[in-house]
Amino acid sequence: MASAQKPNQNNSITPISEEPATERPVDGYYKRSNIENAKVTPYANLRDADVMFSKRVWREIDTRERMNHVYASPKSRLIDVIMDAVMAGELNAYDAVSTKSDPSGDAFGTLLPAGNVMAKFADSVVIPDFNDNGEQIGSHVASGEFNPDSVTRFQIKEDWIFDKQRSVFEPRIIGIAPMVKIKAAGQDLGEQPAFWIYFPEARHIFATKAVSTKNNDATGLSYDDIFMKRLFSSYIVKESNPDDLRFKDYTIGIDRLYESERVKKELMDYEHDLWSY
Repeated sequence: MASAQKPNQNNSITPISEEPATERPVDGYYKRSNIENAKVTPYANLRDADVMFSKRVWREIDTRERMNHVYASPKSRLIDVIMDAVMAGELNAYDAVSTKSDPSGDAFGTLLPAGNVMAKFADSVVIPDFNDNGEQIGSHVASGEFNPDSVTRFQIKEDWIFDKQRSVFEPRIIGIAPMVKIKAAGQDLGEQPAFWIYFPEARHIFATKAVSTKNNDATGLSYDDIFMKRLFSSYIVKESNPDDLRFKDYTIGIDRLYESERVKKELMDYEHDLWSY
């Protein structure tokens, strides 16, 4: 059982020790260590021969939606969890740049150095250089300060799979990418993935990071829990197709939402039809 500081129950005056405290006081009446020491629950084993159906979809989570506020809480932002792990070398970031072998840029083919990760979010600024006499002798370009509140969307790549061995139709998240606004030649090109995180690798990090909710401080939920339990609101932006097209490549306006609902309904109909005959 975890121990905490015992309150003074005899109303006596306890002298303050002049020696400095050797450890930080417990912030509360019990030590919350369950999540910090949590282990990942592995997926059920999946054989290629048991996969009767597979469909890959890409969806986006907007942290400004009410259901997704937990992902943007200042106490435990998702982007902070990811960035801290990447900068500490605990998690790999993969470049999202399109290549000939990887047109979508999401196949986890190229590792992104930690030093280049921060530059994906911070705008470049020109800093003047001065000599010892205070005279400007030139300038250099450096990355500006990163603002975590600027990241409001995350893209998820996942596979929907029917496992005939277990008779289960389920989604499995493959990767997560924070979205960043792209500008070129003064034009806004929309949001693109800054880099990709391999979700099975990130689960070991997410399982030890508690989420903060509005109604209860003792939810016991970690980031791994809310992803595995699908506790988020999202919309589909792409499905696997021979031309590797996104919805926005061939639709505009509200038609993108209709496409998202179409794919969502097709997945639901497939599951329904599995048990209808």
